[in-house]
Amino acid sequence: MVRRGNDVSIGRDISLRGGSTRRQFLTWSALVGALAFTPELTGIPAANAQSVVPPDFPFRLGVASGDPLPDSVVLWTRLATDPFAPLGGMNPGVVPVQWQIAADEKFGRIVTQGVELATKFDGWSVHVDVEGLEPAREYFYRFLVGAHASTVGRTKTAPAPGQSLGRLDFAWASCQKWEDGFFDAYKDVASSNLDVVFFLGDYIYEYAIKDEGARAGKARPDSAARETMVLNDYRDRYAMYKADENLAAAHASAPFVTTFDDHEVDNNWASQISQDDDDPKQFLLRRADAFKAWWENMPVRANLRPSGPDMKVYRRFSFGDLVDFSVLDTRQYRSDQANGDGEHAQNAETADPSRTITGAEQEQWILDGFSSPSKWNFLAHQTVISDLARGLDADRKVGMDPWSGYEASRHRILDGARDRGTNNVASIVGDIHRTIVSELRRDYQDQVSPVVGVEIATTSIASGKDGADVDTTGAAIAHGSPHVKFGNARRGYLRASLTPSEWRSEVRVLDAVSTPGNAVRTAATVTVPDGSPEIDLR
Repeated sequence: MVRRGNDVSIGRDISLRGGSTRRQFLTWSALVGALAFTPELTGIPAANAQSVVPPDFPFRLGVASGDPLPDSVVLWTRLATDPFAPLGGMNPGVVPVQWQIAADEKFGRIVTQGVELATKFDGWSVHVDVEGLEPAREYFYRFLVGAHASTVGRTKTAPAPGQSLGRLDFAWASCQKWEDGFFDAYKDVASSNLDVVFFLGDYIYEYAIKDEGARAGKARPDSAARETMVLNDYRDRYAMYKADENLAAAHASAPFVTTFDDHEVDNNWASQISQDDDDPKQFLLRRADAFKAWWENMPVRANLRPSGPDMKVYRRFSFGDLVDFSVLDTRQYRSDQANGDGEHAQNAETADPSRTITGAEQEQWILDGFSSPSKWNFLAHQTVISDLARGLDADRKVGMDPWSGYEASRHRILDGARDRGTNNVASIVGDIHRTIVSELRRDYQDQVSPVVGVEIATTSIASGKDGADVDTTGAAIAHGSPHVKFGNARRGYLRASLTPSEWRSEVRVLDAVSTPGNAVRTAATVTVPDGSPEIDLR
């Protein structure tokens, strides 16, 4: 049952599109039975309802929106009365969740509304793909269950295809290890009035959490004491993270575009291969559970729902005539890391053209995206394309997990951009727990290799603890990598403004995340002009 203003439809929610959902398997009698226990959905105002389902406040994990299109945005919430209890404190059953989108924050002008059903099958998560919205418009949204109303969220649709766009304000972040520090960077994100935020991997960490460090003594699920291996453990871990008020505030402030890296499943996994070389059949079962939990907890469309251990998450977002963002998956289709992973000199194995970090199908999709007429072309993904070399000559070593361990993939992508005459190629990434600004080159051992773009890696939100402006690893990278123009190992994120004439990014950092309430400052401002991959630092 779906309500749009005074319009009532029975059956599939016409505001949804893409993949099948659990809702389609629920019978009409089950829906009627659920509605019978929810007075506000039968015309009684929620404030006057005598029966409340569930009995306690269910929106403790916040609200979010994501994957903005010109006419659509995804709304998300996940019901939990106690984030640290098994199954979030929820009882088995069907919970109708009303959603509303308004043109104003006080909901005096409701644009559209409807009802979704939250069930145990999807961890009581709700994904609403709201269509029929206007392009480049700010909206406000909320959810209602019983007498309870969620936090009001702000979202924004993308401009229409080809629409002239003078400016896009966006941010990117990654790596938020809960036990390493507090998420105060997200308070800054929430106050920045952004058009979109990209989260580029390591939303959770799978490791067992010791009761020590920055968050010692803080509430957590019982499952936090063990490594996440099965669906309910992954669900618990997301609930623990999403209960953080600063992360919740950031999600409620702007639409997020999310992808995953390794820790959402297992450190440095590659395709069907786990870090510890587990039986591939067992690892794929774990991957299926991890993917299901990721989908349940991200503001993404129903058509991204995983099918067992498979989930196609690479997708492209356009913002008028200004920019395309190709959001990648560099885990699911990659070859195993060369030379046993770790740090190693590049050799015949890293150069092997049969090895890939993206898989052939995604690689072709990336190359096809370079034909876009947009002014800027961004790759938004997990880890650095640039070599971050430590040492020189015979002592030169690079990481085998980033693109430096997959040289042929890098050659094919950057050569493809050049061959198509693509200007303004940019890469935004995370993973490495430090901010790195570098030139994109085909070959980093040949300093006459032309610069074809600029890459900016954001530091972590909290992973790696407090960090420093300069550390020993950063000094070693600066010594061995002349193409690296800036580095900082504090925690934080990147905030940017993109116009037709320039890409301007602020390196936003905190002096400490080991204690809460620290201020955010700008460590550097990076400007890249239209038409030339030049890096101006201030």
